[in-house]
Formats: sequence, structure tokens, C-alpha cells
Amino acid sequence: LGFSAGLPFPLVAGTLLAWLRTADVGLSEIGMFGWVGILYSLKFLWAPLTDSVRLPGITRWLGRRRSWMLASQVCVMIGLVALASADPLENLQLVAWLALLVAFGSATQDIVVDAYRIEAVPLEGQGAMAASYQVGYRVALQAIAGALAFYIADFISFQFAYLVMAVLMGIGMLTVMLIAEPDVKLEGYSDDRSNGQQSTFRFSEWFRNSVVGPFAD
Repeated sequence: LGFSAGLPFPLVAGTLLAWLRTADVGLSEIGMFGWVGILYSLKFLWAPLTDSVRLPGITRWLGRRRSWMLASQVCVMIGLVALASADPLENLQLVAWLALLVAFGSATQDIVVDAYRIEAVPLEGQGAMAASYQVGYRVALQAIAGALAFYIADFISFQFAYLVMAVLMGIGMLTVMLIAEPDVKLEGYSDDRSNGQQSTFRFSEWFRNSVVGPFAD
């Protein structure tokens, strides 16, 4: 999961900016792409929704955390595949929107993976969990989406490099299929997958616990 979280970030930051520069996009336009990263700073705005909103069709199958993880990973993969087929010189605006899509999916994945690793192990295991997460994150961030992507771009093309990175997102998706959903219930939210009953949702209780509570803490 750390690998899957670290992979998209350079692909909408340094690696993408290098691609734009080699494609002879103007420096002023390249500078505007720095705003894509602001989504990572604003992810707290939609983080409470990942606690409460059920994703049709997959929350009942995978559970609250794993369904959001898989959805965000699919979002990143689709965005990377689309970027691999885009031409910055022909349609720079499309590249910008696709970069935003990847950043949004990546930021959402960060939210849910952080929540998962807090809930998945007891307190005494949190240090080891954080350390293993960071190992995967740094390998993906620096060695794969950084160095490897540039090697592929140098020998073949940036488009092919982004296609390879999209395939590597499958590591996180496979992980979601293998891990277990944490046995944690959110107050004001019911996720009963055993008998097919529809989840109950009390807005005031959810708002108090998921929005007001974290800011109060």
C-alpha cells in the first residue's frame, strides 16, 4: 500500500514537469501545473466522506476501507493510462485535467490507506506498520516513478513510461484483494454486509464524529 501511495505523486509533479519541458511546453504553462499538488493539501475537505459514503456495488463486497482504496487506485490507473495517450503540445488542457484526476485519486488513496493502517493493527504494531509503509512509499516515489520512469522515457518515451506506471498500480489493487477489512465500526454508520440490510446513516452523529471531532482533537 505504501508503494501504491508513493507511485502517483511524482507522476503529477517532477516527472510530469520534466515531460512537459522535453515536449517544449512553455515555462509559464509548466509553472501553472504546480497547482495540481494543492489537492494533496486540501484532502481533509473530502476525507470525512470516505468514512461515511458507501460506494455502490463494492462497499458491500469489500468493506468501507478497501472499497475506497480500490476506487481511488482505479481512478489513478485510468488517469495514468489516459495521460500515456495524451500529447502535451496538442492538448495541454487535457493533460492538466488528467493530472488533476490522478492527483485526486492519489490524495484519496492517501486518506484511506492512512485510515486503514491505523485500524488494521493494535497500537504496539503502529511503528512497524508506519516503517513498512514508508519503505514502499520511498521505493515507489524515488526509484520507480522517479528514476525508472526517466530511464523508460529516455529509451522509449514518456507516454510508455506512464503506461508502465499505470500497470504498476496493479500492485496496490492486488494488495486490496489480499488484505482483510478492519473490524471497526463508525458511529452513525452501519456497514452490515452479512445480511444485506441497507446501511443506516444519521447525519448529525456522523458530522459530530467525522468532521467536528477531528478538528476539536
